[in-house]
Amino acid sequence: MRPEILFPLFRPLTALAGVGPRIAKACARLDLERPVDLLWHLPSGLLDRRFSPPLDTAPDGVVATVVVDVGRHLPASNRRLPYRVPCHNESGELTLVFFHARPNYLQRVLPEGSSRVVSGRLERFRGELQMSHPDHIGEPAELARIQTLEPVYPLTAGLTAKALQKATNDALSELPEMPEWLDPALQKAENWLPWQAAVQAVHSPAGFDDLDPLATARARLAYDELLANQLALALMRRSLRRRAGRTTQAEGHLRQRVIAALDYQLTGAQQRTLGEVDADLAAEHRMLRLLQGDVGSGKTIVALLAMLTAVEAGAQATLMAPTEILARQHFATIEPLAQVAGVRLGLLLGRGRQKGRAATLRALAAGEIDILVGTHAVFQQEVEFRDLAFAVIDEQHRFGVHQRLALSAKGAGRCDLLVMTATPIPRTLALTAFGDMETSRLDEKPPGRLPVETRALPLERLEEVVKALERHVADGARVYWVCPLVAESEISDLAAAEQRQAHLSQHFGQRVALVHGRMKGSLKDDAMARFASGEVEILVATTVIEVGVDVPEATVMVIEHAERFGLAQLHQLRGRVGRGTGASSCLMLYAPPLGEVARRRLEIMRQTEDGFRIAEEDLKLRGAGEVLGTRQSGLPAFRLADLGAHGELLAMARDDARLILERDSDLESPRGQALRVLLYLFERDAAVGYLGSG
Repeated sequence: MRPEILFPLFRPLTALAGVGPRIAKACARLDLERPVDLLWHLPSGLLDRRFSPPLDTAPDGVVATVVVDVGRHLPASNRRLPYRVPCHNESGELTLVFFHARPNYLQRVLPEGSSRVVSGRLERFRGELQMSHPDHIGEPAELARIQTLEPVYPLTAGLTAKALQKATNDALSELPEMPEWLDPALQKAENWLPWQAAVQAVHSPAGFDDLDPLATARARLAYDELLANQLALALMRRSLRRRAGRTTQAEGHLRQRVIAALDYQLTGAQQRTLGEVDADLAAEHRMLRLLQGDVGSGKTIVALLAMLTAVEAGAQATLMAPTEILARQHFATIEPLAQVAGVRLGLLLGRGRQKGRAATLRALAAGEIDILVGTHAVFQQEVEFRDLAFAVIDEQHRFGVHQRLALSAKGAGRCDLLVMTATPIPRTLALTAFGDMETSRLDEKPPGRLPVETRALPLERLEEVVKALERHVADGARVYWVCPLVAESEISDLAAAEQRQAHLSQHFGQRVALVHGRMKGSLKDDAMARFASGEVEILVATTVIEVGVDVPEATVMVIEHAERFGLAQLHQLRGRVGRGTGASSCLMLYAPPLGEVARRRLEIMRQTEDGFRIAEEDLKLRGAGEVLGTRQSGLPAFRLADLGAHGELLAMARDDARLILERDSDLESPRGQALRVLLYLFERDAAVGYLGSG
């Protein structure tokens, strides 16, 4: 139950003065549906109304506040022309201009012969100084009230600044007196205001510095939100670790057979990660571990070797991928190694996607399949394991948390879970999106991998690139050519895969194949198989090949309109080459002129192949919500915290949350009770259920 102290903040927005159904509907488009949402809707700018220049020398385009004498009104002769009110003071003349005017209203607020203070943007039109639709009109005595710094909020259609400001002021006037949940020593060290004062301060900035995410009041509120997040995750993790798991141990005979069959040595990072996974499997609590591996770092072999422990212990394991292409590829990679180990392997795709599906389901339920590789189909209710002990989810951010829980439930609710991603996740995002998990990193590439030469070229040099490809293909190279669209569009000038395939076919004939997301799965698989076998040497594709596709013979990646891709995507695409022992190259074709962000992206790509550094830079350039995709990843949508700016605060909040639970495990102390309010304030209600008396 939400604490009573928070009731005023969680009422409908229409409970505020002046917020009727029409304004509430407009606010809802900005996700402003309760007073608390207005508190978190922070100003994005400031309007300085303190400037009061002489009218005869006033610059064009500035916001000014001036006292003028009102002249004779000049109504428009027809409705399409503006209503004009000439005004003046000792320094010059100013005409107030109104379109679609209401004459009675204007006569009332601007009586002829009166003095009035007006505030708005000054513009010169045909040599005449004008102010269209002043933002404020008042008595001269109101000059001091109007001549201020005014916060500017993000708006939407149908919502005026005045209506939003009025509603926000009403919400601020009813701020409850909250108990303090901050550690007193931290609050003093950071010079942070009490909560109520901090909320008032962020909505009344005294200068542009107060809009900075690191400004004192904003930092305090960001920390509150991060602390709620980290405390909720700590409670969730503690609850998961308290649940009965199963101990899964083996002597490692199956693993040794596979390692002996590999034509390379495991990296130190792979060995370290296997040790961490083995310790989790052997423990009595349930395993929930995130494995981050940069492109080509060898996650699949780690997953297989870990699954063999479950198989050797007499149980089953599953590896689930987000797409059929990736599931089939994992199956093809694992199959020869499974045969070496004498392990029975199965493949499960969606309904109607494979022959023998019913037989596969029967074999799985009977325990005749040791390791199942599959897609989302594994979640389906009809899929039953005899004894699922260990599950691996590849590309976790493509799945939701609920799916993760549904999969682990198939192991009698005690299934150990390893979640993998080839998208390196910035440390701050890992703490917020996957804070309920332990984390392992594969930060070494297998020996023998050469760096990928990366260059950026303007699109006008496209024909030069095609000529160069002719030489590469003649030498036996295989080439990816990635485009941002499937088909040519009348409203976009971006490269289209179908048109690029047709263009390249003029040079290379039948040696060019096409893959995109709208194709039937069988056609995609056929094109990929022909490329992998060398039957075709150039694969034109959309980003359907972004993750997981593994053709070691491919040595050239061309990315057309590279400026339109995010850093993580560019890194993933480049990772499709350089997977063998030959020298590889990545050409990023861009359409000039480049914006600052796009230029920086391409520059970072040329500087480094370190996916973890690229992920951190991507966070700085794009912000947290876009790096993983908030909805897909389960990443919380922060309203106050900016993970690019508040990384240090997040680390502090994580440490604080752990210390809180060590000292007051069920939040029963006075600070603990305040922290319960904090969890409800930031709608981490579910976490309260993990408390002993929640």
